[in-house]
Amino acid sequence: MCGIAGLIHRGSTGDIGTEMTAMLQSLKHRGPDSTGFALYGSPKGNTLVMRFKVAEQDDMKHGFKIHDQVKERKAEVDKRLKELGATIVLAEDATEYAFRYTLDYGGDKRKLANYIEDIDGAEILSLGYGLELIKDLGDAAVVSDQYHLKGFKGSHALGHTRMATESDVDIRSAHPYWAYPFADVSVVHNGQLTNYWTGRRNLERRGHRFMSNCDSELIAVYLADKMSQGAELKDAMKDSIDELDGVFTYLVATADSLGMAKDVMAAKPMVLYESDKFIGLASEEVAIRSIFPHEIDTFDPYEGEVRVWKR
Repeated sequence: MCGIAGLIHRGSTGDIGTEMTAMLQSLKHRGPDSTGFALYGSPKGNTLVMRFKVAEQDDMKHGFKIHDQVKERKAEVDKRLKELGATIVLAEDATEYAFRYTLDYGGDKRKLANYIEDIDGAEILSLGYGLELIKDLGDAAVVSDQYHLKGFKGSHALGHTRMATESDVDIRSAHPYWAYPFADVSVVHNGQLTNYWTGRRNLERRGHRFMSNCDSELIAVYLADKMSQGAELKDAMKDSIDELDGVFTYLVATADSLGMAKDVMAAKPMVLYESDKFIGLASEEVAIRSIFPHEIDTFDPYEGEVRVWKR
């Protein structure tokens, strides 16, 4: 039942924070439990952006003890970054428990991510040059206001509204998912993979680590692993149609691209609007019309279809 959305400005940038907020808010009825954004800003050289949390939203209701723990965990993050030779260029508090760091770091991103996440309660939501992944409890308007996303300038974005059916209602279980530990790869997904555990074990044998039991994360890591072996994004997505079993429609973003794939049954909805300068995709047309109130032509991609757009 969850809602997914994607957009890309071709050859330009836009207020993707405001646009994605409007799209996801119009899909609130498909999933009010949590909302997530994968926003792609303009990379600044080799400066990394790290979004991370050291507690869950509900934890903060437990008084002074958890506030002290948050301070201790954040201090330990700072200490470990210094140990690895990472310079914190800018440290910003997104909330009481979630933070945004820009880092000068030329080392191994996997080593950095593993070392930070060995801290009790710490989780990296994204680590990339353009990608910033923000997700929390509540609808799009609530999360967007909490993290001050309106006015976020960038080229493309993904978003997800979640109705919790199996796992907990918390940030860890919210979507989108970053392809740990690959920079700038994120996925949103509507559907279910029936060969999740087989696919996960295969990737774990290749040395990949998973932060959740969500099949959306599997898609992200699967695609990133294919690309790390030299495959183009579109080719990796075509392989996924054959190798991932189940009923699914997903959107994937990389540093410079937005892609869409539907399985051969095409049971999960996707509506597409495409012009020379802008592409919008969503589970329902109402999301696209939230930013294009005038008359536009939309269509439904075919079964087994794969499309990729460059920014």
